Amino acid sequence: MSYKSDIEIARGASKALIQDIGAKIGIESKDLLPYGHDKAKVSQSFINSVQDRKNGKLILVTAINPTPAGEGKTTTTVGLGDGLNRIGKKAMVCIREASLGPNFGMKGGAAGGGYAQIVPMEDMNLHFTGDFHAITSAHSLLSAMIDNHIYWGNELDIDTRRVVWRRVVDMNDRALRQITTSLGGVSNGFPREAGFDITVASEVMAILCLAKDLTDLQKRLGDMIVAYRRDRSPVFARDIKADGAMTVLLKDAMQPNLVQTLENNPAFVHGGPFANIAHGCNSVIATTTALKLCDYVVTEAGFGADLGAEKFLNIKCRKAGLAPSAVVLVATVRAMKMNGGVAKADLGVENVDAVKAGCPNLGRHIENLKSFGVPVVVAINHFVTDTEAEVQAVKDFVAGQGSEAIVSQHWEFGGKGAEALATRVAEVADADMANFAPIYADEMPLAEKIQTICKRIYRADEALMDQKIRNQLKDWEAQGYGHLPVCMAKTQYSFSTDPNLRGAPIGHSVPVREVRLSAGAGFIVAVCGEIMTMPGLPRKPAAETIMLNDAGEIEGLF
Repeated sequence: MSYKSDIEIARGASKALIQDIGAKIGIESKDLLPYGHDKAKVSQSFINSVQDRKNGKLILVTAINPTPAGEGKTTTTVGLGDGLNRIGKKAMVCIREASLGPNFGMKGGAAGGGYAQIVPMEDMNLHFTGDFHAITSAHSLLSAMIDNHIYWGNELDIDTRRVVWRRVVDMNDRALRQITTSLGGVSNGFPREAGFDITVASEVMAILCLAKDLTDLQKRLGDMIVAYRRDRSPVFARDIKADGAMTVLLKDAMQPNLVQTLENNPAFVHGGPFANIAHGCNSVIATTTALKLCDYVVTEAGFGADLGAEKFLNIKCRKAGLAPSAVVLVATVRAMKMNGGVAKADLGVENVDAVKAGCPNLGRHIENLKSFGVPVVVAINHFVTDTEAEVQAVKDFVAGQGSEAIVSQHWEFGGKGAEALATRVAEVADADMANFAPIYADEMPLAEKIQTICKRIYRADEALMDQKIRNQLKDWEAQGYGHLPVCMAKTQYSFSTDPNLRGAPIGHSVPVREVRLSAGAGFIVAVCGEIMTMPGLPRKPAAETIMLNDAGEIEGLF
């Protein structure tokens, strides 16, 4: 049996006017800034007007470590939101925007899949409302102003060897990881080493997603450290006088984007920090606004629970005062088999033993999530090749972990296929069983915070940090940054820093290559193993098969 592609399904969607979607959650037309007929930004004045309302229930969707077999976390997020609406609940979805880098690289789009998608899918996976372009522009403005300040006399006495502000572009381009700028003579400035990150790794992106309003945004932008003087004292973005103009460029980007699911239910799609480099969650302003408008808000955190969920719980919830009522952990039978040693080509063959062998990865994520004091429901994202025996093996394993696994067929049937999952998740959320708390305290030393995450979440023996890194952390503590949470940058494919080490490894160590202070965003980044803040394209990038057909329609997007 053949199935329609995601883009074919999205193209055939019966979309409602965005004003009608807004009306479902009490947003009047005057409070929407439309971008065409099917997407709009929500005004800051409306957001301000709902702050005295009671919050709905927050439901986090996360997943096991990703495998080439696919897990379907965003698809499950969208399906669960539609399922909750089908069973009579007032619910909406909050997810991140898609980066052009992965879209044209290997990962593909980020709007869900099958009959559990957010539309307009093509727009979301391309330029959308221009938020990422605004972030890239604001970041680039600061880059230009730093070098311009140095060129015109360097009044701040910046040590050009210690400019820590890297440039960004929203594309996977490994050739830009390390560059030399200002070549070509006196008129072009002072040559120095520099480099590019991908836009979604920018501290500006992290700040936009953590800021409460424009005032908070400008303060955080001004707090960013861009360079150091010869005496090692920091130079801030506000010293360069860039924070005001950057805020102007980000004014509209701060407003959440309202779109809809295939079943015409409301969704906020806003912000997009990478989960294996940054904190991997949609914006605080979108999530907190949604909680004022609906009884249930379904949001997701990027990659596996060891990355996205850990950062959602330790960083976003801590910063925004949020507490999830339930966590949905997405797994597939296919991924369990891959964790159990089955090759991708053989996943269609029933193999209950391999499912059982792969389940420890799922079990570790369940244990980790429960350690935050939140109840966990496992969603088995159903594939048509799954057999009853394989599904039952996952259910039995999860029951042994003290949780419940529910099969969800949202990819094939949309919200109808997620009704059972939605019913159980709503019951868990309404039971108020959560007793949420981050796994480390603000006052814990920075090095100990890194060790805590490595030992409790990754189950490593230790985090390996040389004396230079430990001294840097102590210096930041002395400067008043010791209370900040830690954002771990590591591979998404394993609990370890070895992307090929699947399952639930123990006896490994986590080498911390460098640490970075994101003073504006409000966290310390620990770069582990061989993770790159500027990805590269694969041997055969998705861009090779993305094109326009004879009708002028986009082909090749996932």
